[in-house]
Amino acid sequence: MSFVHVSKTGEIATVTLSRGKVNALNEPMLREIRTSFQDLEKSDEVRAVILTGRGKFFSFGFDIPELLSYSKDDFIRYLTTFANFCSYLFLFPKPVIAALNGHTIAGGCMLANACDLRVMVSEKAKIALNEITFGASVFAGSVAILKFCVGSRNAETILYSGTMYSPDEAARLGLVDQIVPAENLMQAAEKAAVDFASKSAAAFSSIKGLLRGPIAEEMAKREQDSLHEFADIWYSEETWAKLQDIKIHS
Repeated sequence: MSFVHVSKTGEIATVTLSRGKVNALNEPMLREIRTSFQDLEKSDEVRAVILTGRGKFFSFGFDIPELLSYSKDDFIRYLTTFANFCSYLFLFPKPVIAALNGHTIAGGCMLANACDLRVMVSEKAKIALNEITFGASVFAGSVAILKFCVGSRNAETILYSGTMYSPDEAARLGLVDQIVPAENLMQAAEKAAVDFASKSAAAFSSIKGLLRGPIAEEMAKREQDSLHEFADIWYSEETWAKLQDIKIHS
């Protein structure tokens, strides 16, 4: 079963997450997303990418019910796969616009943060890094990318509170760059993609690497240790009990 749909219009490619009602991320889906982006990276025809979701969710984040069946070693493998893709997306040499069609939660927010621009629907959608509310931590890469997007002080506010932000609140914090009505989402994302695509591809890739490369190098030094710490907390008695109560329809 395919969980990712890729379409192309001229120089712009659109990658659509499509897994159940909430686009929860499991290992097969992450592998498919990465393969899609690797193919687009190699394509000389594609100069910018839009990442969006189907339905009322951009992504719920991790498929928690499925992950509860994992051993700790298997879970660390999953975390590594996810973290590696976020780093890859953060450094992707072409422009990536996140078209946030709905709720953008936890791991879904991490994916959005790794993009170059975030456009979100103005309706009732929420965006959050709410891990602390169910007793989970985050990891080095997700923190570094968040700080790159919103600054250190706002990153503290977002992570310590675990608040589910409205689009307007998220825009004030820097989590979202543009808010539009749902019917205008793809038009706004495509306009941003076309604007990016009009720039020199070599210059954009170079500047992006200069801006983000040093951050990626620093977060890589701590990433694996932070993933193991994340797993230790995930499997703690307190957090494990809270995770049992999380139900999603994937």
